Amino acid sequence: MEAVNTISGVFSTQEVRKVGTGTTSRKSIHKMFWYCLELESGEDAGKVEVQPLNANYIPSGPKRCLDKEQFLTEFSPEPELYVSNVFPKIREMNKTIARAERYRGNKEYYSAEMEFNNVLKVDEENVRANFGLGLTYLERNEVDKAHNMFDRLIKLDAAFEQEHKHLFNEFGIQLRKNKMFKESMEYYKKALEISDQDENLYYNSARAALENNDPEQTVDLLLKGLQINPAMDESVRFLMWMISKNIIPGDKRNAVVLALKAAKENAAAGNAASASPDAAAQESPAATPAP
Repeated sequence: MEAVNTISGVFSTQEVRKVGTGTTSRKSIHKMFWYCLELESGEDAGKVEVQPLNANYIPSGPKRCLDKEQFLTEFSPEPELYVSNVFPKIREMNKTIARAERYRGNKEYYSAEMEFNNVLKVDEENVRANFGLGLTYLERNEVDKAHNMFDRLIKLDAAFEQEHKHLFNEFGIQLRKNKMFKESMEYYKKALEISDQDENLYYNSARAALENNDPEQTVDLLLKGLQINPAMDESVRFLMWMISKNIIPGDKRNAVVLALKAAKENAAAGNAASASPDAAAQESPAATPAP
């Protein structure tokens, strides 16, 4: 069987820049290094994802995808740089992140904070470290520091990518539990702009909306989640609880009745037995929503 060669490693590009003006002008060659990976699945399969290296030789910042033909024309391999600088630094950074997350899991929050900050010294846009530090502050009830991390994360589009789904759901839940309702709603709005087909995000956002005293938005969010997954039992029970408390806005009642009817029909057909595809990314359904 013939081996398939895929692109992976460090590459460089060169750009000729004009420096100075008039008789003192000269040309300068600017070299930039990138971490590149050929994608094997998804809608961009066959394309090459490129991400710049920062001054510490860590892949950092926005990623973009290029057609393979364009990539091979514009990028040159830098295997020695990858082996001698980039790979060891990535490996060490990943070890530090794992250590920090282990400390946080053991509730050793000050040790976790130190290790997350060590990561951010070499890669200030590292998503896992930013989330980890934010969660650490929330778990220590340090709201001011958590707010600073919120401001940083809300500007990072990469924070809301599919690979970080569990982290950004957990962060949103902790914002709500720390009564940072305004921040929680802004956070979920950003998340839904990037990942609008996740019923769990709508459910978690609805929890925050209710605590923000906005029953109309709460219902809208739950209904959108049920449009994606009519069999989502947590959202059904949430709406039934709202009915029992008589807090469904009058103009939303017909839509709620229709959604609950559709959920009941799904259950009757046996579809409701299928679990939500990402149950770990939502709050425990055993917890009754509270105003």
